[in-house]
Amino acid sequence: MPNLCVFAGSAPGRKAVYAAEARRLGLTCAQQGWGVIYGGGGSGLMAAVADGAMAAGGYVEGVIPDSMVKLEWAHDNLSELHIVETMHQRKQRMHDRSDAFVALPGGVGTFDEVCEALAWQKLEIHKKPVALLNVAGFYDSFVALLDHLVTEGFYARGDLDRMWVVDSCEQLFERLQAQ
Repeated sequence: MPNLCVFAGSAPGRKAVYAAEARRLGLTCAQQGWGVIYGGGGSGLMAAVADGAMAAGGYVEGVIPDSMVKLEWAHDNLSELHIVETMHQRKQRMHDRSDAFVALPGGVGTFDEVCEALAWQKLEIHKKPVALLNVAGFYDSFVALLDHLVTEGFYARGDLDRMWVVDSCEQLFERLQAQ
């Protein structure tokens, strides 16, 4: 079974559509036969993805540092929960276990994760797809910033063109199936 690494906010955000689309992503993963690998959180968009996949009988693996478990931030209903010592170990396991990456709306942690996936793609540490699920235009400004980096000579057009920007779960899975 292929696994989709999902980066997402631990908060729900201000728009209900964020959580609805996160839950739908989890459901769609289960329906398409993809497992979900994510940060193991039990709140916000992270939980919505996991809950959507679990409700549809899907596989969900959470990866979370022990410090967050002690704060009771871990999801309590997953197929598997892997507890690691550090955030670096968390991200490495998520990368190693995944066949593709997608970012839902989120905060600086989500941006850190998706930027690392893009940087590793550029450096050919991996050759896996990296996508932004642009719910309600959430990533429009980020895409504009990346385009500005190209204009200013700090990022190559070819590297930016490898990133997928999709507006729906259906578009994401169409792209994944075309691989």
